[in-house]
Amino acid sequence: MHKKLLLGSALGLLLSAAVLAQAAEMAEMKVVKPMRGTVDSVQSDTLTFTSRSGQKQSIQLTEKTALRAVSKAKLDDIAANSFVGSAATPQPDGTLKALEVTVFEASLKGTGEGHYGWENADGSTGTMTNGTVGSLKQANGRTLTVQYQGGEKQLVVPEDVPIAYVEPGDLSQLVTGAKIVLFPAADGKSAAGIAVGKDGFTPPM
Repeated sequence: MHKKLLLGSALGLLLSAAVLAQAAEMAEMKVVKPMRGTVDSVQSDTLTFTSRSGQKQSIQLTEKTALRAVSKAKLDDIAANSFVGSAATPQPDGTLKALEVTVFEASLKGTGEGHYGWENADGSTGTMTNGTVGSLKQANGRTLTVQYQGGEKQLVVPEDVPIAYVEPGDLSQLVTGAKIVLFPAADGKSAAGIAVGKDGFTPPM
């Protein structure tokens, strides 16, 4: 009995240490804060949209604004050597639990590569990990090793999380009613990139 108590205490200390280490890592991360909403109009070089909270907003489009089309995909589309991105929640065991996964077209490999903080649609802060799928296990979903320059993470993908496919897009897809995830440029006045849902799809990231 005494040994069981000691073992339980040791495990508890290890889990506490892991949680504290994760909290410290999160505190040091830069946090990407995308804007999410629905397109109202595009006039000249100005995109007007309504945020998910109901605010009307405008932002400039430039020749450097990267447009990406996002459509629904399946869990089986995640394969070894795929380049993926995933918003996730850190777990006590050091793994990441995916909230969504985007699979990038091969030509977009390297987009946003790395592991960093991410503001979710509900305002909470989690992580975003973009990298190449190494080892992959299939059991009640997917468990992936995602490798990026400077590190790797174990990503657990439950069967019920949304999966999306990302490919190059164009201005013609910014139609009224389209759902978008927008990444402001450093100046805060223009868009560095926009992910736009195809055929009414809402980008899950």
